[in-house]
Amino acid sequence: MSSLSKDLDKITIEDILSKVRTYIDDEEQIKVIEKAYQFAKDKHNGQYRKSGEDYISHPMNVALILTTIYADYETISAGLLHDVLEDCDCTPEEMEEAFGKTITKLVKGVTKLSKIHFSTENEYLIDYYKKIIVGMSEDVRVIIIKLADRLHNMRTLWAIPEDRQKVKAREALEILAPIAHHLGIHKIKSELEDLSLRYLKPSVFYDIAEKLNKTKIERDKIVYDMQTEITDLLNEHHIPHEIKGRAKSIYSIFNKLDRGKKFSDIYDLLALRILVNTEQECYLALGLIHSKFRPLPKRFKDYVAMPKPNMYQSLHTTVFGIEGYLFEIQIRTYEMDEVAENGIAAHWSYKENKGSGSNANLTSTTEQKLQFFKSIIDLSHDKMSSEDFVNSVKDEVLNNNIYVFTPKGDVIELPRGATPLDFAYRIHTKVGETTVGAIVNNNIVPLNYELQDNDIIKINTNKSSTPSKEWLNMVKCSTTKNKIKAYFTKNERELNIERGKYALEKDLRKRKIVYSDFFTDENISKICEALKVDDLEEIYLTIGNGKATSNGVINIIEKIEEQPAPKIVKMTSKSTDADIIVSGIDKVKVNLANCCNPVFGDEIVGYITKGNGISVHRINCHNLEMLEDRTVDVLWNNNTNKRYLSSILVYTNDSENHMLDIVQSVSMSNVSVDGIRIINKGDKSMYEVNCYVTSLEQLNKLLLNLEKHSYIEKVERAMR
Repeated sequence: MSSLSKDLDKITIEDILSKVRTYIDDEEQIKVIEKAYQFAKDKHNGQYRKSGEDYISHPMNVALILTTIYADYETISAGLLHDVLEDCDCTPEEMEEAFGKTITKLVKGVTKLSKIHFSTENEYLIDYYKKIIVGMSEDVRVIIIKLADRLHNMRTLWAIPEDRQKVKAREALEILAPIAHHLGIHKIKSELEDLSLRYLKPSVFYDIAEKLNKTKIERDKIVYDMQTEITDLLNEHHIPHEIKGRAKSIYSIFNKLDRGKKFSDIYDLLALRILVNTEQECYLALGLIHSKFRPLPKRFKDYVAMPKPNMYQSLHTTVFGIEGYLFEIQIRTYEMDEVAENGIAAHWSYKENKGSGSNANLTSTTEQKLQFFKSIIDLSHDKMSSEDFVNSVKDEVLNNNIYVFTPKGDVIELPRGATPLDFAYRIHTKVGETTVGAIVNNNIVPLNYELQDNDIIKINTNKSSTPSKEWLNMVKCSTTKNKIKAYFTKNERELNIERGKYALEKDLRKRKIVYSDFFTDENISKICEALKVDDLEEIYLTIGNGKATSNGVINIIEKIEEQPAPKIVKMTSKSTDADIIVSGIDKVKVNLANCCNPVFGDEIVGYITKGNGISVHRINCHNLEMLEDRTVDVLWNNNTNKRYLSSILVYTNDSENHMLDIVQSVSMSNVSVDGIRIINKGDKSMYEVNCYVTSLEQLNKLLLNLEKHSYIEKVERAMR
């Protein structure tokens, strides 16, 4: 048996209870912990771990880890019992009868996590994220127990095969360590990271450890001298304190080396932590240190006045210390230090034991921190692919976030780079959809403004306002993008259905076909089969989005053969005043078709009418489908300088009157307006604009300019 196993065997229930008594005075609670130990010991009797020791040593170590972060008695009891339901002959009913609903609920939560298998071969670790959600949805203490459970397993990872070591190490590093960080449990986070690196990159781990050992004597000497200087300074001003040299974790050094830094350039290897009694003394100590040692610009952080959402408080500064060495210094009270090391569990402990004073607001801040877990659950409710979901968890929840405030002071957690629109949608989807402006720290800002930590944001809304597609380029959160996309998918579908229905009914009237006679159940089935759609609504949708024409749909039933697209024969321009040249004919009456309004530059074809000369259509005019084969090749005269009537449809995303604005926009493009009318009105409006252009190029520029307006969803040429 290894020496490590022997050390583990030395842990007794007395060791655990001794630690518990340093912060829990209630003997009834301590008796519950003793009872949980005896219950677990009896249930695990005869079971052994892969490392060789009695199985009970594992839950005992988990409980001991929980005492180091000042977990409450229910959490410690559940830590002792956490494998009983899964590995022993015990029912939830038996456990509830012995320990009550709360402790049993915690054990059941941990058991749920353990039953779902990890999928480390999958790049996105989808199942693992799902597992986290299950645990978080009930009680955050389930996660704390899971962290302690994994930390002890990582300490004894040598007992399992090497391939499994790497799988477990990767899970700990990518998922559990970031969660420990969000909970503010520095002790567990740092040890999980170092142990993971040891198994994932052993050569790198031991190389850094060796370099740290080689430079230890030199570093210790510099740190000691700096420590002496600061001690004398604070004593001179009668500030009671304690100074610790702060060890840099091997994993954090690896991260900096991995980003290209040299070992000799990692200045915060030289680090001190100063502990004082009061918040006021934190600032006094900071002022004295800055008066003697020049601070490095932009390296000061005040987390005392503005704590992190995981309740971390400390003053951070970097100064030029003795011999010009850079020192990273943290200044905090003893209580802040306990919280920084032990996280959210320590807060519960302080709340229970101190009740008031500086910790009176801990209940509300603890609830705010739980928003982190809620944000993961909210992500799962949005319809997105597994890959998008997991990337969202990584980007928006587990990585570098900012914390901003509502005007009432509620904390909102967002990914770095988020904008007021992300904030608005996080408050509520309806707030996001009706956003018209934002005020940050009492200043009006654009909707693409990048929010910063501690910003106070007010969103201005208008109930008649709707989202703009431009917003998709402004937002950071995947959830926000999906909500905006969902809005447009729904609204464009409705608009296309209405557009398709309108076009089909109009063409049925043109061809003198009675609507009710045409749309029998039998005919609808034939059309659905031909278009590969399911119902009448989707027939309208197919026409409205341009995948089929209304005449093409009618022809499915009327059985009129569609004519092939006429071929265009290349011709040369003649010296003529006519704007259209007809192949093989010198003088003939030529009319531009009103159904498609061709303009100079369009591909065109002529149709020989009965008694009215040549009717010129755009090559894609749907009316050509129903014309007989009496087409003739035609060509634009390049010498023409005429203007041509064109009809365009402008679709807006609201019901406000934009007629004047549209006319002004058309006129500014050097295009003359002949007429404008609203032809469809409801929640949204559609305008038909008749105007005169010199060419297709000018017309296309006009369409592009109109589409730049936020209230305009779509612009297209009309086709009757």
